[in-house]
Amino acid sequence: MIRKPLVRAAVPLAAALLALAPSAAPAADREQPSGQRSWTAAWTAAPQAPAHTDWYPNWSEAGFENQTVRQVIRAGAAGSELRVRLSNAYGKTPLRLAGATVALSEEGASVRPGTVRALRFGGVGTAAVPVGGELVSDPASLPVEAFGKLTVTLYFRAPSGPATFHNLALTGSYRAAGDHSADVSAGAFTEPPSLSWYYLAGVDVKGRPHGRGNTVVAFGDSLTDGYGSDFGADTRYPDVLAQRLAAAGSPRTVVNAGIGGNKLLNGSDCFGESALARFRRDALDRTDVGTVVLLEGTNDIVQPDEPGRCTAPAPKVTAQDITAGLRQLIGEARARGVRVLGATIPPYQGYGHWTERGERVRNEVNQWIRASGAYDGVVDADRAVADGPRIRKEFAFTDGIHLNSAGYRALAEAVDLDRL
Repeated sequence: MIRKPLVRAAVPLAAALLALAPSAAPAADREQPSGQRSWTAAWTAAPQAPAHTDWYPNWSEAGFENQTVRQVIRAGAAGSELRVRLSNAYGKTPLRLAGATVALSEEGASVRPGTVRALRFGGVGTAAVPVGGELVSDPASLPVEAFGKLTVTLYFRAPSGPATFHNLALTGSYRAAGDHSADVSAGAFTEPPSLSWYYLAGVDVKGRPHGRGNTVVAFGDSLTDGYGSDFGADTRYPDVLAQRLAAAGSPRTVVNAGIGGNKLLNGSDCFGESALARFRRDALDRTDVGTVVLLEGTNDIVQPDEPGRCTAPAPKVTAQDITAGLRQLIGEARARGVRVLGATIPPYQGYGHWTERGERVRNEVNQWIRASGAYDGVVDADRAVADGPRIRKEFAFTDGIHLNSAGYRALAEAVDLDRL
């Protein structure tokens, strides 16, 4: 069902990849007077519990001991300073961090000379991330360009235990024995890269005038996480949406809170807690959030027809079950003063687990999203990429249920920027 990845692009995952006690953003992030420079979310990843994944190996179950982990991310906003968020959401013991750095990226595991900055936590270079919690570094003085790549390097001397991680990074992470956190070259990082991120929950930058609710959170499953887009190219739909906003001169940034395989109503061992369970942590508690774009429900429809270790539990659901769950998320966002745009569910006929029942449920949910008035705006992802009950050929990834990079661009272009 799921094969190993190619170097060029992410592997064709099946629909299963349609794929803490979190601390809220500090009050200073939310309430500074207009015009002051404040923190903006530049990048996020939704944490997942350690899990074995058949489609490609990851390091989460074993964790790390006397090892350095070097990870590359793309910052979606410019700033003069940055801070890094680490998550131990699924750790069973405090996470002992022996050292950390951040730098501007070069090729692979190498970084730009002269840009390595030590990360400190409360003024010291070591840290303990509490069980189930998140820790934010002190500000680091490193000018960041919008859409520039950053490398965050973490060194674990003591055993970390199984690692909180994000499965579908669509880029390489690197590992070396010993402490190589300050290395500029990639020489020590000789292992084949992992295609996941570990312990990283977010990067914030400071530099823009504060404006209430500058962050747009794209929340969903693998259609948000970007499965099927070109490996290492940053062509997920949230990436393209962020570029559209920048081209329009908007101060808004877009961060990605998708998890491949995620369901609205039920969690699973491989694909994260349900959207209902993780929405507050992964969307509403992000720095300076003002709008959420919500695209969930495909896996609730599909996974009951694709039973397995990673999809369970997956009871068959009705359109009313899904819309009730979506209403709950909308209510939680409104209670926090956050706008919500609802995205319709794209077609998936041609995928091996398509059923007429699933198609009926999908169409009923989409009709509700378009006509209910429950959202502050609608993103009609279905009509943007559909050719009848299938994804248009030029937008379809090989599995018939995911989009390719062109399809994700079409989805991003279906977002009305004025609604954000």
